[in-house]
Amino acid sequence: MTTESLIPYEDYVQAALRGVVARILKGVDPAGLPGNHHFYIAFRTRYPGVVVPKSLLDKYPDEMTIVLQNRFWDLQVHEDYFEVGLSFNQTPTKIVVPFNALIGFVDPAVNFGLQFQPPEVEAAAPEAEPAIAATDAPAAEEPASDEPATNVITLDRFRKKS
Repeated sequence: MTTESLIPYEDYVQAALRGVVARILKGVDPAGLPGNHHFYIAFRTRYPGVVVPKSLLDKYPDEMTIVLQNRFWDLQVHEDYFEVGLSFNQTPTKIVVPFNALIGFVDPAVNFGLQFQPPEVEAAAPEAEPAIAATDAPAAEEPASDEPATNVITLDRFRKKS
């Protein structure tokens, strides 16, 4: 006989693990990541508060993965979201990702990974405006770098096979 819990344990665990990602990102040195560390961060592109250019939203309508490795700038970590400058097809772009939109975080340099189930959100009324609107306009100047461009990848190769 299984009893349903009246305490949302899974929600608490998911929130705590999102806090781990926030803490990791807060610890990133403005000069870059140490050693071979790099992060694959997967998120729901249509989750409320996500800001990505329309061209990326068209290409990745459900989820996308960003890579924080060599070419990123202006990483700012807030209580409920982070924002970062990345280059997509040689175009500098600022994106905003609420921690609740996360579905995965991987640092393959040390074989560390987390998977998340984004909390359910109620559908907004059709006439309601999003809290933050997506734009195609670059939000930040891209710093000069000889490093390869940031790529968007999927996390499928890092997921455990059933």
